[in-house]
Amino acid sequence: MRVLILLLLAATIAVPLSSWSQQDADPAGLDDPQEPVEFLSLAAVLIGDGNYQRARNALARVDTRAEEVDLARYHTLAGLVALNLDELPLAATEFEAAIDAGQSDPVVRLYLAQAYFGQGRYDETLEQLAQAGDEATRVPSIFLMRAQAHWALKDYAAAWHVLGEGRAEFPDRAGDFARRQVFLLVDQGLYQEAADQGLQYLESGLATSDDAVAIGNALRETGQFQQAAVILEKARLSAPDNVLLGKVLSHVYLDQGRALAAADVMRTTALYDSDLASDAAELYKRAGWLIQALSLNAQVIDQSKKLKQRLAIFLELNRFDQAAGMEQDLTRVGLLTDEDIRYALAYALFKSGDFERSEQHLQQLTRSDLFRRAVELRRAMEQCAESPWMCG
Repeated sequence: MRVLILLLLAATIAVPLSSWSQQDADPAGLDDPQEPVEFLSLAAVLIGDGNYQRARNALARVDTRAEEVDLARYHTLAGLVALNLDELPLAATEFEAAIDAGQSDPVVRLYLAQAYFGQGRYDETLEQLAQAGDEATRVPSIFLMRAQAHWALKDYAAAWHVLGEGRAEFPDRAGDFARRQVFLLVDQGLYQEAADQGLQYLESGLATSDDAVAIGNALRETGQFQQAAVILEKARLSAPDNVLLGKVLSHVYLDQGRALAAADVMRTTALYDSDLASDAAELYKRAGWLIQALSLNAQVIDQSKKLKQRLAIFLELNRFDQAAGMEQDLTRVGLLTDEDIRYALAYALFKSGDFERSEQHLQQLTRSDLFRRAVELRRAMEQCAESPWMCG
């Protein structure tokens, strides 16, 4: 985009920015006949430097009713300001006015197409790209815009054709076009073809790990877990240290109900991001591999997360004495403000035979669902007190 702006502004007369700074601070000096200011040229310089709001201020000083004002240029510059400030409807209006005023530079039609595209006006986008001509539109980003416009209009054949043309025309950007072709296949529900194209793309050497993540996620979101796994597994062989790749693959396995496979992937991914140790432990816990979950839990740095998870693992392992022994640590990190945690501790104390301390925690429960469970636990403690042999 910056290149196009500079091409459009190349013929403008440069006005020193120091001149603008002084005059902006002293508007009265603008009328000094000894220091004439050409505001259109000044706006062009400011746009080229990325100072869009100041360029707008300069344009606001232009008397568009004056006969000598170049309206085509004025509206073009105003359109560029609006476009770069993401004011797309205004940008489109200004570029339309520039063309009506005689602006013939095809680059302006590209800008107008961009303003239309951002508003979802895809038919008009394609019309402007056609009017800009082949020479002006022989740019990778314009090919991608045209393909996306056809895609949005559900003209998939045209979108595929444009992407193919772009892939051949710009070999250094072939990866961008190949990736879009995979997404296009996914959007049409051609999942096996998408997976095949995705694998070809990965094997071409053009793809990055991020590309594999994007393709895998696209397949995953449409429920094509097996195809997504194949893509992600292939990519992970060459990028085992890519954390995002490992996380997405783990989630794909989990989507397939393969908790253990998900846990294994998350464990190896945690070697590169220690924050994922708790996620890996949780997955092993879900898979029923509780000892492995407990081992990974020891690597968790966040104390609140670590203790909460450890309590749950101890309870599932029926290690009630160890769970009850966590009372001081749970209190220290403030976890007992969570009534679910407090009830779990009370239950562990009950199972370890410390009814008095269990009751102390049950008395502090206020949530209705936990209050009912506390009543049942008290009843169990009464039965144990009356018949200790039943709770041995």
